[in-house]
Amino acid sequence: MASKKQRQRQLAKDAIERKNQRQAEREKRQKQWTAGVIIAVLVIGIGVGGAALAGAFKSAKAAPLAKAATTPSATASPSPSPSASPSSTAAMVDGKCVYIKGGTAAKKVSLPPATPDTKATYVATIATNRGNIVIDLDNAAAPCTVNSFVSLAGQDYYNKTHCHRLVTTGIFVLQCGDPTGTGSGTPGYAFGNENLTALAKTVNSQGAATYVAGTVAMANTGAADSNGSQFFLVYKNSPLAPSYTPFGTIVSGLNIIQNVAKAGSDNSSAAGDGHPKEAVDITSVTIKKT
Repeated sequence: MASKKQRQRQLAKDAIERKNQRQAEREKRQKQWTAGVIIAVLVIGIGVGGAALAGAFKSAKAAPLAKAATTPSATASPSPSPSASPSSTAAMVDGKCVYIKGGTAAKKVSLPPATPDTKATYVATIATNRGNIVIDLDNAAAPCTVNSFVSLAGQDYYNKTHCHRLVTTGIFVLQCGDPTGTGSGTPGYAFGNENLTALAKTVNSQGAATYVAGTVAMANTGAADSNGSQFFLVYKNSPLAPSYTPFGTIVSGLNIIQNVAKAGSDNSSAAGDGHPKEAVDITSVTIKKT
């Protein structure tokens, strides 16, 4: 029979073991909870990043512009809201442009520099088989878009390409900037919208803003952060959802596009929407910086 002292020692030992067991269980639960939080964060991060990349690099051919209609509406066309959303990335963060890598580049190019020269002024000259189109680039309002365009021009990305889309019904634009000529080519990166605030203020009851003749704006897939290399030249006032970054104004050569539009398109996508019958081939894009 155990003595009183032995029983006390056993009780003390049992108490210590129970305490250690409770502590071990608490630590186990803490580790499980921490691991769960980490996994949840990773899943959310991968989901958001994957969604951004999937949206950025799905085929631009599907809807690089709002489809031609008499009064295209923001709700009918797959276009993002002009204001930032949780699924979109600002074009510039802390003074640096955010360019999202992804997809296969139509031509191999380097990413644009992260820090744009916001004090510079740029004039782009697009040399085509039909004459020169000169554009004042709006660096003050769309610095990351202009920074990308200037970078691509400097890497000869646009050289020896052709403008693959002409729309002559509902909206009036010539679309260029895809070396593949299919409407699905990208430079291997994408970025967010800029310079939409003023347009958003002009939206009519059908959800469309007016892109005035001479405007140069980015084409996109309709998804967040899906600007790449493709752009369109507006040759006549056009009603569009305010979801396409305007980044320049044609100061010379608008008549070239207007004359091409008179010849019409081959209607390969829809009535009044297809390849221009009179081809517009880009020889080069040169940039003058001051």
